[in-house]
This record gives sequence, C-alpha cells and structure tokens, in this order.
Amino acid sequence: MKRILIFLIPLFCAFASPGYSQGGKWFRWELSGALAVQEEQVFRDSVEVSNFIRGKYQELYGLGYLAPLETLVKSTPDSLWIKVDTGERFEWVVLRPGNVDPVLMVKAGVDLRRFSRRPFDYRQISRLFESLLKESENRGYPFAAVRIDSLERSGKGFSGALDLDSGPMITFDSLKITGGTKTKPEFLSRFLQIKPGQVFSQKKIDEGIRQIRGLPYLRWSGEPELSFQNEQATVYLPIEDRRINSIDGIIGFLPNENEGGKLLVTGQFDIALYNVAGTGRNYELHWQRFNQLSQTLKIAGFEPMLLGSNIDASLSFSLLKEDTTFLNRDFRLNFGYRFSSDGYLSFFTRRQAGDLLAVNGLEEITQLPDAGDFRFNNYGLNYRHIWLDDVFFPRRGALAQVEFAIGNKNILQNTGLPPELYEGIEPKTLQYYMEAKLEKHFYLSPRWGIFTRLAGGTVENKNLLLNDLYRIGGLQSIRGFNENFFFADKYLYLNFEPRFYFDTYSYFMIFADMGRLENSVQGFGLDQTFSAGMGFSLETGNGVFNFIYGLGRSNTQDFSFNLSKVHFGYTGRF
Repeated sequence: MKRILIFLIPLFCAFASPGYSQGGKWFRWELSGALAVQEEQVFRDSVEVSNFIRGKYQELYGLGYLAPLETLVKSTPDSLWIKVDTGERFEWVVLRPGNVDPVLMVKAGVDLRRFSRRPFDYRQISRLFESLLKESENRGYPFAAVRIDSLERSGKGFSGALDLDSGPMITFDSLKITGGTKTKPEFLSRFLQIKPGQVFSQKKIDEGIRQIRGLPYLRWSGEPELSFQNEQATVYLPIEDRRINSIDGIIGFLPNENEGGKLLVTGQFDIALYNVAGTGRNYELHWQRFNQLSQTLKIAGFEPMLLGSNIDASLSFSLLKEDTTFLNRDFRLNFGYRFSSDGYLSFFTRRQAGDLLAVNGLEEITQLPDAGDFRFNNYGLNYRHIWLDDVFFPRRGALAQVEFAIGNKNILQNTGLPPELYEGIEPKTLQYYMEAKLEKHFYLSPRWGIFTRLAGGTVENKNLLLNDLYRIGGLQSIRGFNENFFFADKYLYLNFEPRFYFDTYSYFMIFADMGRLENSVQGFGLDQTFSAGMGFSLETGNGVFNFIYGLGRSNTQDFSFNLSKVHFGYTGRF
C-alpha cells in the first residue's frame, strides 16, 4: 500500500564490504578522523562480525558521516582488522515543504526546522516519510508516495524539497462479513465507524480489528482482508460467533422450619445473553438464595450505540437481603463512550437505598444499630482500559479499571427506633467512594502462565453504616472464604495464580490470595487475610466446569482444614 521513493546517494545502500562476511572470530575496529575509537572483540562466526560492522556504519551515517574511507589492514580465516576514516560530516542546509499541504504536515507532526543545519541522517528522512504517508492513508490516500525532489549538494551540505504524489482518493464501499455469525453488518459498520461513502482511513481499519478482539462474543475465523476497486475500498471480516451465552443454576426444596407443612425454595440461577439478535445487546440475570432469610438478585441490560449515536447505555438493578438485618437496593444508569480501541469511559448516575429490617425489640436500645435506613444518590465516572489478547479467555496482556463516584447521602429516621438516638447526627452528608482493579496475565509458554490481580477500594462518610460497606470474599475476590464473608470500608487484596494448561481453555492451578481489610463501622480494625489452595478449570463440549479448594485465615477464621471451602460450578454455554 505504501511506496517510499528515496533518491539520496548510493552510500545509503552500501553498509559493508562483501569481504567482511569472510572474516574470522577475532575482530579489530579502528575509527579515526573526527571520531577516534578502537575496539577489539571476539565473535562466534563471520555473521556476527558482519552484523557488527553494519551497525557501526549505520551509526556513522546517522551522525552525518556519509562517505567514510575504509582500509583493510588484515584479513585471515580467523581474524579481521579494519581501519575507517570518518571523512567529512554532511549536514542539511534546508529541506523545503515542496508541494506538501501545510495542514498535512501539522497533522503528521512534521517540523522541517529539524532539518536546518542538522547532521544528515537518512533514518530521520525515513521517519518523516512514514509520518506523511501514514497521515495520507488516514485521509483517503492509501497509495500516496513521497520523495525528495531537487536534491542539491553544496560542499558538505544538502538541500531539497518534498514531493508528494497523493494518488487517487479512496472511499469506503462496504463492510462484508465472511464468517458464520448472526451479527448484522449494519451493527458492525456503526460500531467500527466504517460506513459507505466515508473517506478511507487505515487507522479506522486497524482500530476496528482491535475493537472486534475486544468483543467477547466474536472471534476471528481467518485474517481480515481489504480490496480496492474503482477508487473504493471493501473490508472483509471473517468472524464467527463464540459460544459464551450461559445458563446454569440449581434449585433445592427444603422443609420450611418457620412455617410447618410448607417447602422452602433455595438455589441459584444465572443467565447471560450476548449479542442478542446480532445487534450487540447484552442481558443478564443472577439470583441466589441459600437460606430462607438471605438472597441476592441482579438484572442488567446493555444497549450499544443508543439511537444511532456513539453512546452506549446500560441499566442495572440489584437487590441484597441480608437475613433479618437489612435490605439494600441499587439502581444504576450508565452512559459509555469508546474513545479508542482499548479505552472505554462511562458516566453513571446511581441510586442506592437501604432499609433496616426486624426492628421489633429495639425500642429500648441506647445507640443506633450498625445498619440503618439511608438513600444515596451519586454520580461518577468509570474508566476501563484493555490490553488483553482475548477478552473472553486471555493468556497475555492486562486490564485496568477505576471508578469514582460522589453524592449526598440522607440518613432516614426509622420509626421503630427511639427518636433521641438520631440527635446530634447530621442527616445529609457528602459521601464518596473509589474502586480500582488491575489484572495482568503473564504468558510463560504454551503450557504455563500466571494470572495476577490487584484490587482495592474505599468509601468515605462521617456516618457510615454497615449496609454502606463493600462485601468481599468468595470465588471472585478472596478465595477460601464464604461469598460476601467480609464487610469493609477499605480493602486491598492480591490474587496470585500460576496455571498449567493441558488444553486450549483447560488448566490446573494453585493460588495464594492476600488481603488487607478495615471495618470501622463495627470496630473490627485491621484484618490481614491469607488464603491458599488449588483447583482446575475444565472446558467441556457445552460449558466450563470449575473446582477450587481453598483454606483461608482471618481475624475471625482459623487456617484449618475443618474450615476449608470448596468453590465449584458448571456453566453451560450456547
């Protein structure tokens, strides 16, 4: 696609004498003239000697010594001795813009003042050409060519002018999907911002390829292709659907001890649907209930490119009922924008509500309980950056995410509690929180890899409640403990997990998790946790089976086999 026409001097192609490749292992290099250097080295073979000499001449050319004079002092099968005189140092007198558009030069970051009375360096010219051509192909001219015209030598100086041949202007014709996927071309066209009639841009194509790698429900079935006909470009995308839609769950029926003769329904149900109808829509539902008094529910939906814009929208609702202590609800509306192939920025508004349950018997208490009634309206930003090779099953790369929100929290007076307990408490206060996460995958070999994660968060308010706090512990955070085992207003934990892969997506692993948690509401102070264990992840024909066995130690749990935890589950994919 690119053609660089460089007409400078023949010395640019003369790196070393053909005799150099016949040298022996011992080599002596003597440089005289403007520079005085002597070096002696022993190399394994003549190829290393030739590469060393080529590098030395490259350094001389880069410094402006374009006509060094070489003298061969000694050449035997096992030795080579060369003397080189640097000769005169050449420099640029002036490099003129020629017919290149000044706007193009600014966009390309080209400053010709760098070529005024500076050493003549052909590598600098090559970088200048690359910048101009790259900017040209992003402005609809992928067949542009550039050269130096009117090259003149005056003594030790060179002068010339740039000459750019833009070639024909190219526009996008269409985007065609050649793989087996239900994804609609119209959706991908808007997602990649590659639309018929738009000016051709190689940058858009390169970013589009990376963006597709960031979609978990698609994978490449071949190499993308680009064709040009009649001054139009057609992009061919060989992609296919990845089976990541999941559904799994377990239902149990137990005798209800509180209500005789009735059954208690317990269990867990999870469903995640991606790229619904080939339009990029995602939906999730998660429900969990393992005893009569506690359960969780989360419902979420994602709509890409809302109303034809570049803004994504998502909506979620979650509910947490903690036995007879409190009930929390969380409603979140999110608007996101993908400003690069790897970076995603979103703004959200969030409404959190908590209510105290079972206040009977608390009429005579002398201080407020740890949990309470509140309403928290907050606004925040979330930024995510992905460098993963595969967002669905990464083997190398990293992921970073940070979220910050701030807003007003109102503490509501519970009519079941004595009113005097609320005296001296400011009902409306400013509250903020921040969370951050960094994941890194180390690729050691096709069989070995290491997964690491560092995560932390803090929530600040003068009137923190128990149901304000983060819930930490379990399979997705600190293993070796029950799900949501810890309450914390500040937390930091590290996951370290070496893996041995015995199949493409199956592996054995061992792990060590270390955490530092603080719970100022209940006055538990600092809790430094540690857990370790092992497990495996096994890909089957229709899903993934995970099994992890772990032991955890904290201020409230001993590191004991009697208290070990088993995390396991099967996720069906379709």
